[in-house]
Amino acid sequence: MTSHDHVDRHVERWLPVLPDLDPDVEGTVTRMQFLTRHLRAVKERVLADLDLQRHEYDTLHALAGRQGRAAPSDLARDLAMAPASVTARVDALVRRGFVRRIPSTIDRRRVDVELTDAGRAAWRGAMDVRGAEEHRLLAALDPDERRLLTDLLRRVVLVAEQPAD
Repeated sequence: MTSHDHVDRHVERWLPVLPDLDPDVEGTVTRMQFLTRHLRAVKERVLADLDLQRHEYDTLHALAGRQGRAAPSDLARDLAMAPASVTARVDALVRRGFVRRIPSTIDRRRVDVELTDAGRAAWRGAMDVRGAEEHRLLAALDPDERRLLTDLLRRVVLVAEQPAD
């Protein structure tokens, strides 16, 4: 027998009000929203504990995703920001010792941004705690169920990526 969660109670409360409510759609969407809020709250707590601002973490994360080194224009694109805004972020991260500016290896007129050991450690610290919580949550499923869940969510995301008619 499956246990009931707060979403089941939410659906039960709304069914008499909205008789056309599809409990599976409502339950799925409400659970996805809850999990998104939960993981966001975990991230915010971790960042506060590590004395990292969200924008600092996001910039370190973008750099880490580029093997620890990138041109500011690449970071701007990755973060969907204006280049001037990225410059201000990089300046702040340089002051904290999380990144350094280094000459580009492919264009000597350009300066790249590189993670320092301290920057990589700050990023990893946040990633490790976030990842541990993600694993804790998904440990409720066996590997085949996790694979099925990711496949099902992929199908939904593919629909969401298409423009609505």
